[in-house]
Amino acid sequence: MAAIVTTKLTLNTAPSASFEQPFDMLTSCHERVLRTLSLLERVAGHVSQHGPDVSVLQAASDICRYFDIAGPAHHEDEEKHLFPALQASRNHRIGILVSRLQQDHRSMEQQWTGIRADLMSLSAGVVPPDWQQMCQRWHDHVLLYRRHIEEEEQVAYPAAESLFDDDRRHLMGAEMASRRGAALASASDIP
Repeated sequence: MAAIVTTKLTLNTAPSASFEQPFDMLTSCHERVLRTLSLLERVAGHVSQHGPDVSVLQAASDICRYFDIAGPAHHEDEEKHLFPALQASRNHRIGILVSRLQQDHRSMEQQWTGIRADLMSLSAGVVPPDWQQMCQRWHDHVLLYRRHIEEEEQVAYPAAESLFDDDRRHLMGAEMASRRGAALASASDIP
């Protein structure tokens, strides 16, 4: 009798940062994005070998939950706080970067619509007929996101962070928390 081999596709989690340090929170979000993108890549490889089994259903659910909820909130944080501050700095090179990052957000949202449909098909046990094109769409999405994150972490975040004093950081963190229905601890709440 042949042994049954199962592969578990899971989204590994790590400790998250606090809204008290909003730039750390943004970087922590990037770490979760990268883990979710890695899971997306693993799903493609898994489906190629095993088809859309029960582990694909869970993985698709995890990926959708992240990119339906947390991903848009993260982009909104950047659009509302970082990008306006960077544009106001009137640094031409940074202004060009911000325009590209904003365009990336729009491209990622458009790409996500198609990828989400692919994942829903796989969740229903149906491999989309354009399997190779689907894999290429996913690959292109992953590459765009990785380049985008690298530019934000190496250029945009340090440039923006230098523009924020403690009060502005606190306000940013409070607004980020509020958008997610979380409370930001006040100094009196800390033991």
